[in-house]
Amino acid sequence: MSKNSYLYFFIASFCLLAFAMFIQHFGWLGVHYPPCPLCILQRLAFLLIAVVCLIAYCFEKTRKAFHYLALLLTLLGIAIALRHQWVIVYPESSCGLDPLEVFINQFSFVQAVPFFFKADGFCSMPLPPIFFLSVPSWSLLFFCIFFILLIKNLKFKRARVQNVS
Repeated sequence: MSKNSYLYFFIASFCLLAFAMFIQHFGWLGVHYPPCPLCILQRLAFLLIAVVCLIAYCFEKTRKAFHYLALLLTLLGIAIALRHQWVIVYPESSCGLDPLEVFINQFSFVQAVPFFFKADGFCSMPLPPIFFLSVPSWSLLFFCIFFILLIKNLKFKRARVQNVS
């Protein structure tokens, strides 16, 4: 994978996080989207992917290890987004007060940056779609795109190395 690809992943993750902040604080078509605990975990996954890709961009010797870490983080993001989709489809699985919210909101980084990490929405609350998809669907879509591109670039590199030999 080219060095610049990691920078593109960083920029894409940063833009997704910026959009999440925008719809939370300013709203979209008059609707504010308060983040639920699963939204916060998805934000954290995107943030970690951005940091890992930035480190991979900066340090060539550890690039492969950080590539695998980015793959692992995208899988984690996919799992969280799938769980969020499931809770929206089956709202009876949520009891209203989410114990995950209490768990997440107790961390010091949440208290230090509450405008970004504080969970105060309900995971089962269906909000209006943005461009025909719900927010967790968009997250799932981008996590899947990231995963496919990371896998593709990993296989392409292996095939290129084998062909050179």
